[in-house]
Amino acid sequence: MPLAATGDLVTAAAGARTAVAAFNIITLEHVEAVIAGAESVAAPVVLQVSENAVKFRYGRLLPLARAAAAAAERASVPVALHLDHVQSDDLLRQASVAGFSSVMYDAARLPYEENLAATRAAADWAHAQGLWIEAELGAVGGKIGEPPLDAHAPGARTDPTEARAFVADSGVDALAVAIGSSHAMTTRTAALDHDRLKRLTAALGVPLVLHGSSGVPDDELAAAVVGGIAKVNVGTALNIAMTGAIREFLAAHPEAVDSRKYLSVGREAMAGTVARLIRVLNA
Repeated sequence: MPLAATGDLVTAAAGARTAVAAFNIITLEHVEAVIAGAESVAAPVVLQVSENAVKFRYGRLLPLARAAAAAAERASVPVALHLDHVQSDDLLRQASVAGFSSVMYDAARLPYEENLAATRAAADWAHAQGLWIEAELGAVGGKIGEPPLDAHAPGARTDPTEARAFVADSGVDALAVAIGSSHAMTTRTAALDHDRLKRLTAALGVPLVLHGSSGVPDDELAAAVVGGIAKVNVGTALNIAMTGAIREFLAAHPEAVDSRKYLSVGREAMAGTVARLIRVLNA
């Protein structure tokens, strides 16, 4: 089917008090696994390409984007493409010609006023191109190249009053909020601030997004959706599933050299993770 629009999927989820799962992709195996997992539970899904993934692919966006779009158009469920954690204005301006319907512009590392100004300019450009735009306020932390961050430190979490002003002044369509999760967690031990989420949901009129969801236990994820989260980003959980499955296969088959043998095992493991997490979000 034709590519879906991220904004349509997230808006529908917010109205139904569920959440769309958005998975970060790095390889074609990631793409195929996410779509297979979503198809197995008959649910829409978002494929996300981060700026760090683009850097890994020699700085070229189009090869992975076009592969993802081709796979998405052949899926039996709605699939949208989202450009994630963009800091480069040059990369931002490639979004509309690469098949993406949405972008997350990441200026959260900057002081508030600089974050607001940069995000406002990005939102104006994105809307002129027909793109849905997400931003971040607060400190989720844990991304490649960032210094270590305590997601529970004072001041790290998104303030509802500040967030209301930021959304109004920036014009963004969705906001990623810092409520206790962190990117790149390999243990599922994050404890979310559900009271803060409740206040953010009441204060804002746009869908809320949870980043760093790989480190959040199932019950916490389910509670976050009930509390107002409408888009849940997942990346590290796929890499854990893929790497673990490949390690197990190669340990059992040390003679293996055909990459298709172990990549297929990794792809299957990721698809299982996708299906399980989508079920949690739509329980």
